Amino acid sequence: MGLGQGAAERSRRNPSISGEPEPRQDPEAQRNAPPQKDQEGTNTGSSQDSPRGCHASPESAPSTIGLAPGLSTPVVASPTDIPINRNITRTPPQGSIDPPITKNTLSELDVQKIFHNPKLRHDINFDPDLHFRPNVEGEKGRKKQERSDCFWQTLRDQLSDFVVNREKFYAQFGYGDVWCLPVLLKTIRDILHTLVPQRDRQFLDEGLNVSLKMQQFHKGVLDLDQLALWLSGVLKSHCAPMRDEEVDTMYNYIKTGNQTGDLDQLVLGMRELLSVLEHMKLDVANHQIRCLRPALIDDTIHFEQKYFCKRLQSGKLDTRESILWYRNAQRLYSNGPSDLNQGFGEMHILFEGLSRLVLPSAARQKIPETFQHDHERILKLRADILDVINLDICMRLYEDLEKLGRLTSTAQFQSYNDASSSRASSRVPSGEFSFTASLPGSRPSSLAFSSPGSASSSPRSSLALPSYVAPDHNESRVKRQNLFQSLVALLQQAPHAANQAARWQAIAPSMALQIFRYTNAPSGMLPVFEEKLMNTLCRPDSQMYCEMEQKFQQRLLAELCNRVREFKGLSGVSLYSAATEARNMPNNRLFDHDDEAGIEDMATRLAHVGILHWRVWAPLVYVEDVDEPMT
Repeated sequence: MGLGQGAAERSRRNPSISGEPEPRQDPEAQRNAPPQKDQEGTNTGSSQDSPRGCHASPESAPSTIGLAPGLSTPVVASPTDIPINRNITRTPPQGSIDPPITKNTLSELDVQKIFHNPKLRHDINFDPDLHFRPNVEGEKGRKKQERSDCFWQTLRDQLSDFVVNREKFYAQFGYGDVWCLPVLLKTIRDILHTLVPQRDRQFLDEGLNVSLKMQQFHKGVLDLDQLALWLSGVLKSHCAPMRDEEVDTMYNYIKTGNQTGDLDQLVLGMRELLSVLEHMKLDVANHQIRCLRPALIDDTIHFEQKYFCKRLQSGKLDTRESILWYRNAQRLYSNGPSDLNQGFGEMHILFEGLSRLVLPSAARQKIPETFQHDHERILKLRADILDVINLDICMRLYEDLEKLGRLTSTAQFQSYNDASSSRASSRVPSGEFSFTASLPGSRPSSLAFSSPGSASSSPRSSLALPSYVAPDHNESRVKRQNLFQSLVALLQQAPHAANQAARWQAIAPSMALQIFRYTNAPSGMLPVFEEKLMNTLCRPDSQMYCEMEQKFQQRLLAELCNRVREFKGLSGVSLYSAATEARNMPNNRLFDHDDEAGIEDMATRLAHVGILHWRVWAPLVYVEDVDEPMT
C-alpha cells in the first residue's frame, strides 16, 4: 500500500466525501473473503452540495461530431428518433473489454472492507505510514499492466474501426454495448457512484446516461468535449485539490484528441480519467484509515480473538505446531535468569523463543501459524539481524587483516612471523581464522590468529602487536568508520535476491575487495581472504558466525527485556505510539557500527510484535493449553 497523501485538504470543498465512517458494525470477518457486491446507498459520508455542472441535462449540451469527421453536419436527435438495427450479424470481439480498474477491483477500499480486513487491521498497529497504493510491483503488477495495455489498445482499435471501417465495426459489434467504450462509460459511472453522496447520484445518472450517450455516438452527435468538461466539473467537486491538475490533464487530452481526430490522445484522456478515479478512491480510503486508526487499534485484541476463534472452531486454523513450539520454549528456557524473568513477566517464555526465532540460523524453522499476520515482520527482522551480524564479521576480519598488513610493513616481519605462528598454532583450535599466502620476499608461511574468546585476546583483537607496529588509535577509528560506511553502501546498493543470504553470497567478493583496499596486506592474500569471508558469512556451521550470532542474541534479549518492561503496561494506542515513535530514526542508523541504535530498533520492533501477540493468543492457545499433555 503507497500512494502518497490522502484527502486531508478536502475541507475546501465537499468535506463529507472525505470518508466520515458510518456507525460501526461488528464484522464477521473472513480472511481473504471474495469481494462482495456493493449496495447502492452504502457510501459513507454525509450529504453535500450537488457537484458543479451536475444539473445540466445531457440534452441541453451542444451536440457536435466527435469521432465521425465524415458527417460534418450536426444532427440533434432524440433517443426515439435513432433506429437501432438488432439484426446485424456480429462476430465475437477481440481483446479484453473489461477496464483495468472497476468498481469491483476498488471495492477493497470501501470502509466496510477495511473493517473486515484482518491483515490490514493487524498491520495498522505497526505502520504509521500504512496506506493503500496501486499495485504496480512484482509479477502481479506486471500482469496488471499487461491487461491494462491490452484494454486500451483494444479500445483504440475499435474506435479506429468505427471511424475508418464502419462496415467492419457494425459487423462485429452492431449497436450493442459489448465492446470497450460502453463498458468503460458504465465503469466510470459505477465508480463515481461510490464517490458521491446519495443525493447527487440522480444528477450523475442524468449527466452520464450511458444508453443515451451511445445512441448519440452511433449517430455521430456525441460531444466528447462537453462530456469531458462536465466530468471534470464533477471530479473537481469531489476530489482533493491536489488532483485538480490530473483532472485538467484528462480534459485536455480528450479535447485535443476529439478536435484533431487523434485517437491516441483521446484514449490517453480516457486512461487518465480512469486513473483519476482510482486516485480519488485511494485518497478517500487513506483518509478513512487515518481517521479510524485509533478506534481500529483499540479494538485489535477483541477483533482478532473473535476472528481467530471462528477459524479455530471451523477447523480452518491448526495451532498444534504453535503449541508445540511454545512448549518446547518452556522446556528450554523456563529457568532463565531471574532479572529477565522479572522484566518479561508472564511473557518470558514467549520472548525467549521469539528472540531465537528471528535469528538467521532459524531460517529453516517454520514460523508458528499463530504468527501468520507477523510473518513478514519476522522475516524482515531476520534479514536485518543477518546484515548486522555479517557486517560485524566483516569488520572483525578486517581488523585481523589490518594487523597482518602492519606486520608485513616492518623489517622484523620474518622473525616475528615465525615466532607468532609458533605461538598461535599451539593455542588455536583447528578451523580458526588463518591466512595462507606467499608473501613478497619471504618463504610461504601461515599466520593463525588466536580465538577471540581466549584469555589472551579481546573480542575485537586476535593478535597482540609489538609496540613498533601499534596503530594510531584515532586514525584507526576513523579508518574503521569509513570502511564500515562503505560496506553499508555496498550492501544497500546490492540487487535484491531470493533471500538475504543469497544476496550476501553475491556481494561477498565485492566486500572482500573493499576490505582489502583499506589494509596493507600483500596482494597475494586477496583470494585467500575472499574465500575465508565467503565461507564465514551466512554460515551457521561456521564457528565465528555461531559465536557472533550468539553474542548478538544475548544483547538483543537484554535490550528486549528493557523494552518489554517499558511497554507491557500500555494500552493499545499508547503501545502503538511508544513503539513507532521510538523507531523514528534514519534507516542507515540500523547499521551504525559504534552505536546501539540498531539493536534498540530491533528490540523495539520485536517487543511490539510479541506483546500484541501475547494479548491475542495467550488465552486462546498458550495459557489454556500449556499444561495439557503433548499429543
